[in-house]
Amino acid sequence: MTDMPSAPAPRRPPAAPAAASPSERPELLTTLLAQKVLTAEQAERARRAARLGNLAIEQALQQQGLATEVQIAQAIAAQSGLPFARLNPLDLDLDVVTGALSGPFARRHGIVAISKAGGVLTVAVHDPWAPFPLEEIHQKTGLEVKRVVATRSDVEAVNKGFYDLKTSLTTAQKQLESSRVSSVDLGNQEFLSASADELDPAAAPVVRALDHMLNYAFEQRASDIHFEPKRELTLVRLRIDGVLHDVHVIPKIVYQALVSRIKLLSGCNIAEKRRPQDGRIKREQGGREVELRVSTMPTAFGEKAVLRIFDPEILLKGVDELGLSPRDLPRFYEFISRTNGILLVTGPTGSGKTTTLYSILKHLSRPEVNIVTIEDPIEMVHEDFNQVAVRPQIDVTFAAALRTVLRQDPDIVMVGEIRDAETAENAVQAALTGHLVLSTLHTNDAPSSVTRLLDLGVPHFLITSTLIGVLAQRLVRINCPHCSEQHAPTREEAAELALPPDAMTGVVFRAGRGCLECRQTGYSGRDGIYEVMAMSERLRQLVTDRAGAEAIQKAARAEGLRTLREAGIEKVFRGTTTVAELVRVTGRVRPA
Repeated sequence: MTDMPSAPAPRRPPAAPAAASPSERPELLTTLLAQKVLTAEQAERARRAARLGNLAIEQALQQQGLATEVQIAQAIAAQSGLPFARLNPLDLDLDVVTGALSGPFARRHGIVAISKAGGVLTVAVHDPWAPFPLEEIHQKTGLEVKRVVATRSDVEAVNKGFYDLKTSLTTAQKQLESSRVSSVDLGNQEFLSASADELDPAAAPVVRALDHMLNYAFEQRASDIHFEPKRELTLVRLRIDGVLHDVHVIPKIVYQALVSRIKLLSGCNIAEKRRPQDGRIKREQGGREVELRVSTMPTAFGEKAVLRIFDPEILLKGVDELGLSPRDLPRFYEFISRTNGILLVTGPTGSGKTTTLYSILKHLSRPEVNIVTIEDPIEMVHEDFNQVAVRPQIDVTFAAALRTVLRQDPDIVMVGEIRDAETAENAVQAALTGHLVLSTLHTNDAPSSVTRLLDLGVPHFLITSTLIGVLAQRLVRINCPHCSEQHAPTREEAAELALPPDAMTGVVFRAGRGCLECRQTGYSGRDGIYEVMAMSERLRQLVTDRAGAEAIQKAARAEGLRTLREAGIEKVFRGTTTVAELVRVTGRVRPA
């Protein structure tokens, strides 16, 4: 790094006490006792384990399960008089981390630069008692230095991920700009499908850069990766818990190589840049196979690529993990225990319908059962299901595929979506001939699905004889377990819920205040809210009488149906989510 112009003398961070072996720092246990992390008995147990195992006290505490790494780091911060910080990679600037300090220098000293503002460089350390290279940092950057304490895991993870990615991007850019890979056609399959270790050193950085980005997306629990080309660079964004976050920018020349590799790995035509394309990538991640569905689309500044991540741990949940209430779960189990009929799952795009359907199929999957799915596209390949992809360009539509599937001796058929009259008619015929049919509709609530089938031309007598029930659903973000706090309902929250005053007596809500664990959003993860409607004799009579959705809903509520909003209110009362999130998902109640 070049020397910076002289600057005023930096403000010195608090002087570090004389270095001591971590196992010789009894004040750490004292601090943990004062913070009520440990009891006196647990502190003695940790001291004994450290002495007998010749371990640092931090190691003993973690091995014994007495304190987490975060709790230990917070205690160390309190001892040293320095602030504590969780390092959230999504909030860090790649250029600040890798530009202020060199990789070898940061790793050697166990530090990482995390922010730069107002002439001050904030540096995270995991051991505030270790020698700190203050003068060297000031000489290289010309900035004042502020220290904060972070966990060793956070410091090492940022150092590894950021410097490896920066090295890959920088190397790739230099080699592409200098035409060192000009002899290698970016459309050559051997180049693009090989691993980084198998490639010529001139090409490997492109592969490594993509690998780093994919790994990072998996670590952050992203559901989608967006590569958005701009005039001079490409923006990389991750969708986490339904919200997009900017994470990186990539030089345009590097992205051109990255998108070529993405397209070839996903089976797309890399020479075609004028038309949208779809593909699929299989990838080993954490000992399991994860699928990525790739979509490319030409834009003004190049091809935009979106990679949707289908993780089996997310898509294949247990039915009891979907978020159904104890009141609705038995009714839902009764639906899926039937051997014939139609079960509909409704909701807008992104409401979790696919997860619900796959979870039902997983629950019903047995060696003696033939399960066939018809999807557009296949969301995630699963060896226990016989999966068919819809291809309208060769006349393989939902309706045509369903006709063929019924000649394949199925027990359970999942139709990705009922879009037209022909598909609806074939689905009804499948149910009439002794099959359990699962499918989706795009309606706002459960009662509307009945009128939607009527609109598609399904006779009322076929609906009453085949429809088992309807599950309408939405996804709400759940409160971050690390920063959520209790609070009494505010007047505004009570007004949003439109509940009588006595319903709020003694109620305590929870909401996240925002922390690094949840990216300052207050939420971490999502859960389902459901409207479960069973087709009773009363509802069948209403369908026969051609009643509208409003009359069907009124009758269903009289029989115990809870609306999506009421299911959401229950989760608010349980502290699972917030009123604001419920309103965001279900809308506001219109004044009477």
